[in-house]
Amino acid sequence: MKCDNLVLYREGLQESLIRDICALFKGGNREDAHRTASSLLSLSNDLGFEGDLWHDHLAWFIANNENSFSMASEMRGNVRGTLNDLVMHDIEIFRDLFEKDISLLDKKFETDCFSKLKNYVPSDENGKTFNRRIRDSICELAVKLASARDTEAMRSCITDFYGRFGVGRFGLNKAFRIEETSSGPIKIVPVKKIAHVSMSYLVGYEDAKKKLTDNTEAFVEGRCANNCLLYGDAGTGKSSAIKGIMNGYYDRGLRLIEVYRHQFKYLNDVVAAIKDRNYRFIIYMDDLSFEDNETEYKYLKALIEGSLEKKPDNILIYATSNRRHLIHENFSDKLDRRETDDIHESDTVEEKLSLYNRFGVSIYFGRPSPKEFKDIVLTLAKRQGVNMGQEELLYEANKWELKSGGLSGRTAKQFIDYIKGTVEK
Repeated sequence: MKCDNLVLYREGLQESLIRDICALFKGGNREDAHRTASSLLSLSNDLGFEGDLWHDHLAWFIANNENSFSMASEMRGNVRGTLNDLVMHDIEIFRDLFEKDISLLDKKFETDCFSKLKNYVPSDENGKTFNRRIRDSICELAVKLASARDTEAMRSCITDFYGRFGVGRFGLNKAFRIEETSSGPIKIVPVKKIAHVSMSYLVGYEDAKKKLTDNTEAFVEGRCANNCLLYGDAGTGKSSAIKGIMNGYYDRGLRLIEVYRHQFKYLNDVVAAIKDRNYRFIIYMDDLSFEDNETEYKYLKALIEGSLEKKPDNILIYATSNRRHLIHENFSDKLDRRETDDIHESDTVEEKLSLYNRFGVSIYFGRPSPKEFKDIVLTLAKRQGVNMGQEELLYEANKWELKSGGLSGRTAKQFIDYIKGTVEK
């Protein structure tokens, strides 16, 4: 098959539907046709595509393929030299693939599904993988590539897409996590379902939000910025603020990688995988704290400041914690040296404080006052369309707060969810 002659875009071809559909044009049977049509429909629904699903799939393959040309285009735009000659060879093959009309397969196999997949209209809001902007952009890329007058026009469309959106998993997704493997290197995989939280979702904390936003703004624009520690009481919106930052700056090239405490030993591997990409990465650590016998924090200290290799300019660390000083301290750490077994007692204290000191920006999220808690309840109730008198609402919120964790934004949200789910059912 002609698609087997791809050079730069060869990676991932075996696992794609491109070979299966090309095989149907050469041979196969009715069962193969139905199976392939079902796979194309299922994948397209998951990705949220519409229109000619065959063209969408080709565009998605191009947009998602990390190779020498796509990575160079992401970083530098137009690519010249031998690499450009090689990609023109591959684009000529893609041009031939775009010219294939999948509706003809219905006649060949006496089916009635491929013509529907050529003009597919989704019944509702599909797409669990990409946000609307990326989905629409890939569908738009498919239309442009299908109507391009020649291979040079196709190359221009592809290069422009890489320059605007990037390529592969980092270009097409907002957030990632580390997936450990039984053997070999770790994988950095996309997080498919993301809470669509904005900074405005977090009621109050204006000074804290501004401090976090200002630092992130500087980072995204390539100016000097600091690692951030968001600390304070539980349920006060620290994690929501990070999610708001992620959603607010995604379109400007910000990506977030969540790393759990037990995965700190892989931090150097994560940095190696992202340091040369054309994005700004926040390595996010939620609920960060360490007990006396836990030493994983040493990996983090070395990454922030202390290893021989300079931390790349496109990486920052944002962490949340209920503790300001992150590492558990005993009262004995403060005692006079004569009362402890530690000869170098001051060194012990400095060791435990040094991690906190390596975060250039620390932002406090405290419990709201009773008045602030009422404001949060009223704001959330308005957003959720709660139909209850203000006096009754605040009375019930006060009862809920007394038995459900105290004054916090989390408590207020849980109360409003309870009202929406039970009282107003």
